[in-house]
Amino acid sequence: MSEIIKNEVTELVNSILEDYKNGRTIDNAELWNQPDTDIIKDITSKLLKIVFPGYFREQGYKFYTLSSRLTVLIEDVMYNLNRQINIVLKQMPESAGKNEAEIDKRAQELCISYFKMIPEIRALIDTDVKATYDGDPAAFNYNEIILCYPGLYAIAVSRLAHGLVTLGVPLIPRIMTEQAHSRTGIDINPGATIGKYFFIDHGTGIVVGETTIIGDNVKIYQGVTIGALSTRGGQRLKGAKRHPTIEDNVTIYSGASILGGETVIGHDSVIGSNAFITKSVAPNTRVTIKNLELNMKQFDEGSSASW
Repeated sequence: MSEIIKNEVTELVNSILEDYKNGRTIDNAELWNQPDTDIIKDITSKLLKIVFPGYFREQGYKFYTLSSRLTVLIEDVMYNLNRQINIVLKQMPESAGKNEAEIDKRAQELCISYFKMIPEIRALIDTDVKATYDGDPAAFNYNEIILCYPGLYAIAVSRLAHGLVTLGVPLIPRIMTEQAHSRTGIDINPGATIGKYFFIDHGTGIVVGETTIIGDNVKIYQGVTIGALSTRGGQRLKGAKRHPTIEDNVTIYSGASILGGETVIGHDSVIGSNAFITKSVAPNTRVTIKNLELNMKQFDEGSSASW
């Protein structure tokens, strides 16, 4: 490196260090006071190995019994999850004035409570696997769904994250589902409440908002938005029911948008592609968009196509 470049680097470092002194949110340099997204990604991966014990291998270890493998996974996840929960608990207003021992004790309690929920979470995910197989004639078998389907992956991660939400753990669940969002294009807020036998077909571009309530046996296709009618109120809307309720046995086809906290899609309804709904729909209703007229013009041979 030339002397000129070295001098430039030194000046740039000093300039940016000076910029860090402005006291803004982006100037926070206390790295160890934030959860580690890479560790949380690893936690999610290992939780999925616990959920699906016969599908995802451990690369670094060989195990002779399922018991020994599960013991290592749980000990690993519990250790790292406890540390990450400890970090995020310190960011909560109710933790002000509490000492390290109190916060660590609470983190341990939350970890133990969470792992006790795993059988219940697995039972829900099992219904999602069955719903996906029953709903998709292209599925070869259950193995293909677990190993390949982005919808099932996004649902499984959201259910694991939602368990933490119900315990009051902040931030970590959102990191988990945003990692799944990045991988699949499916954005399910971990606060959403989702019933049994949930099926996402194809999946890309789906959005499910934080206060959404979804019943049992619901099927949604790519490009569906279950969102807020307006977010202009910003933080003033925190805690309010901003997203729709989808009752049991509803199918929502691609491109549909269902918006608003007071909007309820009644049970056994079908929402057609590209429908835009901001009011409640009665049970047993079919909502469709009237087909637009297609104008077709055949070009003469040898002529160039133009509008």
